[in-house]
Amino acid sequence: MEKMNSKILTLVFFVAFGFIQAQDVDEAALTKNDSTNTTKKVKLDGIAAVIGDYVILESDIEKTLIDLRSQGASTEDITRCSLLGKLMEDRLYAHQAVQDSLLVSDDQVNSQSDRQIQQLVSQVGSMEKVLKFYKKQDVESFRTELFEINKLRMLSEKMQGNIVEEIQVTPEEVRQFFNKIPEEERPVFGAELEIAQIIKEPKAPQEEKQKVIDRLKQIKQDVLENDASFNVKAILYSQDPGSKSKGGFYSMTRETPFVKEFKDVAFSLQEGEISEPFETDFGYHIIYVEKIRGQEVDLRHILIAPEIPQSTMDKAVRELDTIRKHLLEGKYTFAQAALNFSDEKETKFDGGLLRNPINFDSRFELTKMDPTLYNQVRNLKDEEISRPIKEDDPRGGAPKFKIMKISNRYDEHKADFAQDYLKIQELALREKQFKTIKEWMDDHIDDTYIHVNSENRECDFANNWIKE
Repeated sequence: MEKMNSKILTLVFFVAFGFIQAQDVDEAALTKNDSTNTTKKVKLDGIAAVIGDYVILESDIEKTLIDLRSQGASTEDITRCSLLGKLMEDRLYAHQAVQDSLLVSDDQVNSQSDRQIQQLVSQVGSMEKVLKFYKKQDVESFRTELFEINKLRMLSEKMQGNIVEEIQVTPEEVRQFFNKIPEEERPVFGAELEIAQIIKEPKAPQEEKQKVIDRLKQIKQDVLENDASFNVKAILYSQDPGSKSKGGFYSMTRETPFVKEFKDVAFSLQEGEISEPFETDFGYHIIYVEKIRGQEVDLRHILIAPEIPQSTMDKAVRELDTIRKHLLEGKYTFAQAALNFSDEKETKFDGGLLRNPINFDSRFELTKMDPTLYNQVRNLKDEEISRPIKEDDPRGGAPKFKIMKISNRYDEHKADFAQDYLKIQELALREKQFKTIKEWMDDHIDDTYIHVNSENRECDFANNWIKE
């Protein structure tokens, strides 16, 4: 891998291969500072390198650098050579993916491009503004460029995943990895907390649910019998913040991360069909399918959540107050209360213990905690139980109420094998994956046609791209 820190590596990959951000560049030349701070011209239309079937232009390097700057990233420590090395790596992955028949379908690539375009349009307001921003003449040329970028990225990701997917580390390998780190070089882990909670989720009464079902049926009837616009109805009545302004529009495949109930209904409908009202955790929906394109569905939906009376929410708070009182009196442990009274299936069987969504560990590093969670527990002392806290669902679902406590607190400390085993295991796995990828890279550089132009042959690449 090239000698760039992980932050820069991620930025380069995201900008250059995850999503197009390039602006058109002066075709004549760009200027840059070399090591002697003198200014020289860099021709953009020359070939910088060839990796198998892929060509990297000088302009690709310059566009990537401009992209990073447009994202607000510091480029002081990024060299053209390091960028070129990263571009070459990704093309080697993509080239070998094709050789190994690790293919991605055009439908998959087009679906990704469509989602990106829809996201852009929702951000800036119209397709015309998107084309103007990216200085493209028409939608087709923009879509074609997106297709090529996404296909390269998806092939590269597939190849990298294939290389490391079966790599594991044994406990003995973790022990050896830890023991070979000199005492003075062992990592320092920041202060961490273990947090437990008991949740109460107020439910709407049946009469409120029926009101919503009847309202959605009325909307459906108005669209079918009176030729009303589903688009307008969604803008007026939908409570989905992610699609309301777009008339309820989503484009999705079966891989799109929507709840199962929503996808099951969406893929059971024909073009032009409107579903019956159905329930998810967010409320009740109706779906109208606009177009089916292979494995992708363009649809509009309307979401309405049943109203939860204040009296129901007040009851949830009272229940939590009672549970808290009994905990303070020692009638049962927090784990026992979570098991018997919590409405949250994900935590109730684990003593109410929260899991870090990043690595599923039970610890949360203070400096990396979600701000909402941090604000809920920052003033809690060890073993103190909070008063009921209301938490609104950022996805638009019903609010919930909870009491919380800090189960364990770990001060900043140098890595300890027993205490920090999961973190050390992760570091050991990363090292093993890195070594495997490095070995793979060395082998396939030898077996692949690679040419680096004369101007770039002086680069100090980490990989042996320059074949003698």
